[in-house]
Amino acid sequence: MESITEVLNVHFDPLNVLIPELPPQAFNPPLAASRYQRTRSTLGRRWGILALVCVIMTGVYYSYDIPAALHQQLYAFMPPSTNFETHFNLLYTVYSVPNVILPFFGGKFVDRFGASFCLVSFASLTLLGQLLFAFGTEAKSWGIMLLGRIIYGFGGESIVVAQSTLLSSWFDGGEVAFAMGISLAVSRLGSVFNNMISPFIANSTGTIWALFVGVAMNSFSVWSAIAVAFMDRDAEQKCTAENEAKAVLMASLLEDDSIDVIDEYARQDSKQNDTVSSENVNDSVDETTEHVRLGGVLQFGPVFWLLALSSLVVYGCILPFNNVASGILLERNYFRAPPKDCVLDYPEQCTLGSLQNGTNLARTLDGELCQLQYAAPLLPSSISFTQTDKSWKRSQYNYTSLRPSDVDCGDSFWSSACTKDYCSTQKQATEKAGRIMSIPYLFSAALSPVLGKLVDKIGRRATIACFASLILIMVHTTLALSISSPVVPLVGQGIAYSLYAAVIWPSIPLVVDKKLTGTAFGVMLALQNVGLSLFPILIAGIYNSDGHHYIPNVEYFFVSCAVIGTGIGIALQLVDQRRGGKLNATNSDRNERTQ
Repeated sequence: MESITEVLNVHFDPLNVLIPELPPQAFNPPLAASRYQRTRSTLGRRWGILALVCVIMTGVYYSYDIPAALHQQLYAFMPPSTNFETHFNLLYTVYSVPNVILPFFGGKFVDRFGASFCLVSFASLTLLGQLLFAFGTEAKSWGIMLLGRIIYGFGGESIVVAQSTLLSSWFDGGEVAFAMGISLAVSRLGSVFNNMISPFIANSTGTIWALFVGVAMNSFSVWSAIAVAFMDRDAEQKCTAENEAKAVLMASLLEDDSIDVIDEYARQDSKQNDTVSSENVNDSVDETTEHVRLGGVLQFGPVFWLLALSSLVVYGCILPFNNVASGILLERNYFRAPPKDCVLDYPEQCTLGSLQNGTNLARTLDGELCQLQYAAPLLPSSISFTQTDKSWKRSQYNYTSLRPSDVDCGDSFWSSACTKDYCSTQKQATEKAGRIMSIPYLFSAALSPVLGKLVDKIGRRATIACFASLILIMVHTTLALSISSPVVPLVGQGIAYSLYAAVIWPSIPLVVDKKLTGTAFGVMLALQNVGLSLFPILIAGIYNSDGHHYIPNVEYFFVSCAVIGTGIGIALQLVDQRRGGKLNATNSDRNERTQ
C-alpha cells in the first residue's frame, strides 16, 4: 500500500494554471480581470478538505495493518492449526494480488466519475472489506476473512489515486506538494496508531472489538469522504456562479460586438481552472494508471529493469517484514520460549489465578527458580476442569497436552483463574511489540517530506538506493543473530525505508522516454505487487519448515533480499555511469545538460 502513495507523493510537481490563448480583439483591461477566476484553490475551506482527506487516509492505513498488530491475538483466537502462519500471510497476499492489475486501470475510473465520487466509493469498499474481515474473524472463518481483505485491496490502493487527484484540484502551485506531503505523513501515522492501540484493545476487551474499532475508523473515513463530496460539489457551484456573474459584469462593460467572445472565453477560463489540476494529474497520477502503453515495455533499457528488480527485492524486506514484525519481536525479545530445563513443580495444575494460589513455581533441574524475564511463563502440561464460574466461556476444559494456541486470554478461565501469569505477560509483550514495530513508520512519516527535496539537491540516487540496501543487511542480520534491543535495528529500518522510497520512484522519469513514463510506473507497481503477493507465502513456508520459528531463517530471507538489492544497486551504479549518470546527477546538473 505504501508504494503507490510514494509514487504519487514524489512525482507531483507544483501545478501551473493554463490560460487559453485569446484572439487579439479580446485583449483589454476588463477581460484581463476576468482571467482571475474563482477556483477551489482560492477558497479557505481547502484546509478543511485537507483535514478530512487526512482522516480518510488514516482510517484506511489503520485497518490495513490490523492483522500485523494482532498477530499473537489472532493466533490465540483462531482454531488451533499448523497452517495458521500460511493463512495469516495470505491476508496480505490476497490484498496485493488485485493490485498487480489495478495500477494500469485505476485512474480511468477516477477520471470518468470524478475524484470525490470515487473517494466515497473506494472508502466504502474498505469499510465493506474490514466489516467482512471482522465478521469472518468472529466466525473463525479464514475464507470470509480473506474475502474481506480482497475487497479491502480493491479500495485501499485506488483511494490513493482519488485523494491525490482531489487534492491537486483544491491546492495550487507550491501548496500541492505541501498538501500531499501532509496527507502522506498523517496517513502513515494511521499504521502507527494501529500498532499501538489495537493490541491494547484486544487484550482489554477482546480481539473482535479491536477489529471493530477498525470498522469504526473506516466508517469515519466514509463519512469524511461524503463530507468532502458535498463540500466539493458546493465549491464547484459557488465558483461557477461567481465566475458566471463576473463574466456577465465584464460583458456589460464592453461593446456589444465583443460580448460573445468575452463570454465564451470567460467560461472557458472557468471550466479550465476547475479542471486544470485533473489535467495535470493526468501527467503524473495517470502516468501510473491510464496512459499505459504495454508495447512500450520493450523500449525500456537496462537501467529501468534494474530499478524494477531492485524495487521488487528491497521492498520485499521492508513491507512483508512489518506484516510479521509483531511475531518476530515476541519470539526474539518480549515473549521468548521458556528455557528447556525449566519445569513446573506441579505440571498438571494451573500456574496462577483463582484456581492456583501461586505455589506452582517454575524451577530448573537443579531446583533453582527459573529466570523468566522476557520469556513466556510455563504452561501446565495438562489440565481438567469443569465450569465453576459463569464468566468462563466453556463448560469444560480438558487438555491432555496443552499448547499455547489452546490458551484464549480473552476467556477469564485462562486470564484470571488458571494461567493469569501467562496471559498478563503476553498482554504486556504484545503491547510493547506494537509500540516498537511502529518505529520504521514513525521515521518514514518524519523523514519522507524532507528527503525528497534533499535528493533533488544532492542527486546520488543510485548510490543512496545501494546504501539503503546495505543498511537493511545490517538491520536483519542483527535481528537474526542477536537478542539485543530491537530499537536500533528498527530505527535503521525506518531510515533505509525513507531513503529508498525517496530515490526509487523519482528515478523512473529520468531513465525512460517521457511518453512512456506512465507505462514505466505501472510496470514497476505491478512487479512490486507480484513480490508482495509471493513473499508472504514464502515467509509462511520458511516459518512452518523451521518448526514454527521466525528466528533465524525468516530473517535470513530478509537478509537475502537485501543482499540481492545491494548487488542490483552496484550494477545500477555501473550501468548508469556508462549511460551518462542520470540517476546520480542533481537537478541543476540535468538542467545544464539540456541547455
